[in-house]
Amino acid sequence: MRLPEPHTCQVNVETGLMANASGHYKKTYDDLAGLYADDAAFAALLVQRAGQVAYEVTQFIPENAGRGDMIFGLTRMEPGKVGDEFFLTRGHIHARANRPEVYYGQKGIGLMLLESPEGKVRVCEVGPQSICYVPPFWIHRSVNVGAGDFVMHFSYPDDSGQDYSIIERSGGMRARIVDDDRGGWKQIDNPTWRARTADEVARVMATADV
Repeated sequence: MRLPEPHTCQVNVETGLMANASGHYKKTYDDLAGLYADDAAFAALLVQRAGQVAYEVTQFIPENAGRGDMIFGLTRMEPGKVGDEFFLTRGHIHARANRPEVYYGQKGIGLMLLESPEGKVRVCEVGPQSICYVPPFWIHRSVNVGAGDFVMHFSYPDDSGQDYSIIERSGGMRARIVDDDRGGWKQIDNPTWRARTADEVARVMATADV
C-alpha cells in the first residue's frame, strides 16, 4: 500500500487565504439569495455588490479522500449586514451527520450558529485563538459580527459530505443573528422556520449508518 504524502499549507491571516491548498472556491453575494430575512435590503446590497465575493474557502483535500483521512482549510468572510442581520454563510449539516467539525479562530470576531435536528439552538463565539467544536448531528453556519474580516481554520473527516438543503427545507435556521443597536449582536427567532417532523429527524439520524 502506498501511503499518502505529508503536506504543509501556509496560512496568511491578513488575506485569509491558505497557500499550497488543493482547492479554492468563492461564494458571491448573488449566491446567497434567499438566506436573509430582509429581501429589500438584500436587493439593495446586490446593486452595490453583485458579483463580489462574500466569503471564500481555501482547502486541502488529501488524495484518495473518503478513506478515514481528514479535510482542512481556511474560511474568510467579509464584514457587513443585510438590514440588521449580520453576514452569514449558507450553512450545512454533514451528509453523514455523525461526523464532527472543529473551527479555530484566526482573525476577527464571529459566531457559530448551531441547530439540532429537533430545533435546539446554540451559539458559540469565535475569536482569535479560540476553538469551536461542532459535535455530530448539528447544523452549523458561520456569522461575522465584527467590523473586519472573519477568518477561521476548519477540519473534518473526509467522508463527511455536506447537506445544504436541510436549512432551506425548514425555512432557514431557527434563529437569526442581528445588530442589537448597542454595538453588539443578539439572537432572534426566525418566524419562517418550520419544525422538522419525526420522520425527517429520523432520516438525519439514520445517515450515521450510511
